[in-house]
Amino acid sequence: MLPAHLQQAAVMVGLAVLVVELLRGRRAPSTVFGGLAMVFILLDLSTVSKAMASFTNPGLVAVVLLLLISVVLDKSHLLELVAEKLLSGSYRWALAKLYVTTAAYSAFLNNTAVVASLIGPLRTLRSHPASRLLMPMCFAASLGGVMTLVGTSTNLLVNSLSIGQGLPALQIFDLFPVGALLVLSCGVTMVLLYPWLLKVKPAQEDKASDYFLEATVKPGSALEGRTVEEAGLRKLSHLFLAELVRDGRVLVPVQPDDVLQAGDLLVFTGDLTRLDVLTRIQGLETHGQHFKLPTDNLVEVVVSSTSTLIKRTIKDVDFRSRFDAAVIAVRRGSERLKGPIAQIPLEVGDTLVLCVGKDFEKHNNVQRNFVVVSERQVQKFTNPRSGLLAMGAFVGAVLLSALGVVEFLKALLVLLVAFLVLGFAKPGDLRRNMPYGTMIIIASSLVISDVMVSSGAAKVMAAFLMGGVESFGPYASLAVLLVVTWLLTELMSNNAAAALAFPVALGAAQASNLDPQPFVMAVLYGASCSFLTPYGYQTNLMIMSPGRYTLGDYVRTGGPVAAVYLVVAAVSIPVFFPFR
Repeated sequence: MLPAHLQQAAVMVGLAVLVVELLRGRRAPSTVFGGLAMVFILLDLSTVSKAMASFTNPGLVAVVLLLLISVVLDKSHLLELVAEKLLSGSYRWALAKLYVTTAAYSAFLNNTAVVASLIGPLRTLRSHPASRLLMPMCFAASLGGVMTLVGTSTNLLVNSLSIGQGLPALQIFDLFPVGALLVLSCGVTMVLLYPWLLKVKPAQEDKASDYFLEATVKPGSALEGRTVEEAGLRKLSHLFLAELVRDGRVLVPVQPDDVLQAGDLLVFTGDLTRLDVLTRIQGLETHGQHFKLPTDNLVEVVVSSTSTLIKRTIKDVDFRSRFDAAVIAVRRGSERLKGPIAQIPLEVGDTLVLCVGKDFEKHNNVQRNFVVVSERQVQKFTNPRSGLLAMGAFVGAVLLSALGVVEFLKALLVLLVAFLVLGFAKPGDLRRNMPYGTMIIIASSLVISDVMVSSGAAKVMAAFLMGGVESFGPYASLAVLLVVTWLLTELMSNNAAAALAFPVALGAAQASNLDPQPFVMAVLYGASCSFLTPYGYQTNLMIMSPGRYTLGDYVRTGGPVAAVYLVVAAVSIPVFFPFR
């Protein structure tokens, strides 16, 4: 065992390397955190048993379950429908409604999923430019996450670290008083300033997909006799109505005042994984729906050189009965195909997207005719009721745990199992979305945090960072810790900043002989204050390209929000989390 001063020196050097590597960004954060934890174990500063025990930390388990459940919740298009309904009226009024709704959703849902769900609808809105909506929407999602324990993985990480140090576990709504004040104050700041701070940028043209897919107007449906515009087919998210085929005639371009008739074939281009956009329009029928096939079970194939389908049309070969599949989309290199899919003679190399039945893989002729490329995942539920049921079940689980009826972890575990049984999630979905990197970061952070405290390095760092501040009282110490955590968050990920600042918070509390809870909360709230750069948090980066934002846009619009956030947090934390 190394002497105490050498232990502290080793920890300091290790942390310096950790910060440098995170700032360089050449290695994954999970690799950096996991590597440092391993070094500490090899130096006998921690043990293998402690490292293994960190993977069963309740906070870590909660993070994993929530991220897996969010895979299902993200398939609900409820968020998109709400966005389309809300953003009417003047810009300031639309901004206020968007802000409140996004923050409320993000208090209970994974904010990354919320932002991902709203980017598409906001980009296609005609009422307001996307560049004036994406930034406040993203910030609202981050702010909403600090109102509840489940709002963001950073909150759960800090809770995991607290439990690991023997501190009381946070309850779901413990963060709400301070979080609500932050949401309110920052929201007022945005509504007042953003009409002047957010500039209108030229729209970025979306490159249409080379695939095209089609749907038929059903006889007797409400679409009959309505114009294209009245039917809402001109402003669809993710899809563009390119052609209308009627009685063998191709109508291009489709006009807004074209009247729809029964049997009309509508040809769309765009993101084929958003097939749900078509399936939820009453009166439209895709090929998968027509043949009673599961429209969320898509397989991408290429016509092989040995195929018997070459030079023959899909209609001629009776595709449905032959392969237990329906062709819903076609692509032929960069060539722009025209007309109904069923009447296009197939060629070698054509790429088809099939909606397949349960017997598709059992057909011996599949390998002869196709090269299976990959499975395509429909991003949203094609049945809207599934999304509503999944969302309602999640909200119910959160409420039951908040009321003390059932433990939070048990509620999440039962919910995940229920989603698997109901078919809302598949084991393959969970495997692909298993947050291995997040698991390693949190588990390694627990080891690193424990070593920093046990070796005395946290106390030394706290004394250095808080040097001269203690004389001004605990409020000054808390404010400095809040600012330090914020700066770390802007330079690296919020989880990394929280993991580094947490032991310092404990050291500051020990040095002042005060309750550590307010200092821990300063770390929690400070780690979510990422508004100045696109690199501090993944949602900031997600909107950069769609909104055509520059670093200057983040600094100009995020600066006032960050300033208000830090002031309100510094004042309100000691009120709801007293020092003694």
